[in-house]
Amino acid sequence: MNIIFMGTPDFAVPSLQRIFNSEHKLVAVVTAPDKERGRGQKISYTPIKEFALKNNIPLLQPVRLKDQEFIKSLTILSPDLFVVVAFRILPREVFSIPKYGSFNLHASLLPKYRGAAPIQWAIINGDHETGVTTFALEDKVDTGNIFIQKKIEISDKDNFGDIHDKLSILGADVVAETIGLINSGNYKLLNQDDFLASPAPKITKESGLIRWNKTADEINNLVRGLSPYPGAYFIYKNKLIKVYQSSANKDSKLSPGEISAGKNELTIGCISGSLNVIEVQLEGKKKMHVSEFLRGFNFS
Repeated sequence: MNIIFMGTPDFAVPSLQRIFNSEHKLVAVVTAPDKERGRGQKISYTPIKEFALKNNIPLLQPVRLKDQEFIKSLTILSPDLFVVVAFRILPREVFSIPKYGSFNLHASLLPKYRGAAPIQWAIINGDHETGVTTFALEDKVDTGNIFIQKKIEISDKDNFGDIHDKLSILGADVVAETIGLINSGNYKLLNQDDFLASPAPKITKESGLIRWNKTADEINNLVRGLSPYPGAYFIYKNKLIKVYQSSANKDSKLSPGEISAGKNELTIGCISGSLNVIEVQLEGKKKMHVSEFLRGFNFS
């Protein structure tokens, strides 16, 4: 089949790699436009563009997905299938171009966690499993009929980075399997039950604020769900302190927000239990173990 791949971040690279190494023809890659980043405003490419350039794959970087020149460019390539992994919301005039339509890889067990941040919210909410889903694209985001779902466990030690990487690799397997199903024509789609749907909205700065009137487990899940980025945080004397690793202590005599700082240990009270802080970062500084942090920061 002639396949066009659409994606942007690191998460999508293993899926692109699998298609590139397959029997199918990767006729083009679509990714986000270049951006100026940092103080020097250096131009940065998406990881997907880097892969495409390295492997001499034709590349499209539309600013507007409804641009007629972009749509014409896609149509000329006579694609059989669009594979979408962590890209933008495609309009119907785009996703309906290929002979066999378009499918998306989503990092949750749909219809659970429809939205931009499914991995983060699964961990923040204390789920013990998650997975990936491939589904046929429809007008409404993340609502299409399902091809394949596969699950993994979320351990108490897993953070966002851990699950992101596991699902990225698992997702590549599921993408390859889905392409095989479509190519064979021997598959049956499963309808999503909208009544079981839950949202996974974009992570904002406000999402990361630690509120000590929650339980130690809830706060520890927030830390795990936002590590290694963007990081959960609290404010102390107008200083923003991010927490990247912690553990929940069920027994505590500390009141919510009360801090106990020793030579090598930092414990903060919650509504139930307390949080043992392990890895932190003071704004403008590097990440460090709490023992190193406490040598230069006084909580008194």
